[in-house]
Amino acid sequence: MKLGYPTITWGGVVGTPEGVTSVASSFYRTNGSTADALRDIAAAGFTGTEVFDGNLLDFEGGASAFSRVLEETGLELVSVYTGANFIFEEIAAEEFAKISRAAQLAAEFGASRLVVGGGAQRAGGPADGDLSRLARGLDRSAEIAAEHGLQASYHPHLGTLVETPEALSELMPLTTIAFCPDTAHLAAGGGDPAHLIREYGDRLAHVHLKDWNSSTKRFLPLGQGELDFPGIIQAIRETGYDSWLMVELDYYDGDPADAARISRQFLEQVLADQSFHESRPSRQVKEH
Repeated sequence: MKLGYPTITWGGVVGTPEGVTSVASSFYRTNGSTADALRDIAAAGFTGTEVFDGNLLDFEGGASAFSRVLEETGLELVSVYTGANFIFEEIAAEEFAKISRAAQLAAEFGASRLVVGGGAQRAGGPADGDLSRLARGLDRSAEIAAEHGLQASYHPHLGTLVETPEALSELMPLTTIAFCPDTAHLAAGGGDPAHLIREYGDRLAHVHLKDWNSSTKRFLPLGQGELDFPGIIQAIRETGYDSWLMVELDYYDGDPADAARISRQFLEQVLADQSFHESRPSRQVKEH
């Protein structure tokens, strides 16, 4: 398996201000320096990274500047994260225009995967058909990604329609998009990450690893919370997945470079302690 680390921890997740008045301009981004984040990620020993769609806008029309930092650090841009509401049909065209732009940028900068979040929660609670509308939106997002040579996967997330394992079990039969588990979000929503990885193992196409403390409701570097990562890694291996593991952390009180090093050292030990000689052949994720 290959280990990557997204840039989100350097500045945390915010949005583009233009998105307040323009749905098609509503991108995710971090406030930190992308170049500094990539240098810290490489120094921590990771070989791949993931960025938000909005951070690529900083390099739009100047891909060589971004490519130079990747070349300097030796990192591979593996994936780009995007998302949308998906349940409001009147703005669907605007959202798909944004996702198309995100996919175009991801392909331009050399990524092979598009990670898709979303499925809005209404102020008055879910309306009939919201999950079906989300599923159609995810299928269309996967089509857009494929048009740009990318593989799309869905990331269940707190604060969306799909927080709980029950909601995930309702959604997955309605859509064909691949699955990107986030261990902390799955646990925080009341799920067992290892169980859910096994349940949807035939659709596993990308992985986000982060730790979780249910008492403090905080995301943490690997090994500093309560999640059973040896069990989670074993579940991933049982699916036959043998590709990128993205160690993600939405925020960190200290130096984000320290968090990256902590997680890298912990994950290396977990991987070293496990046998890598399974009888079942590894299933390589197809890169478009």
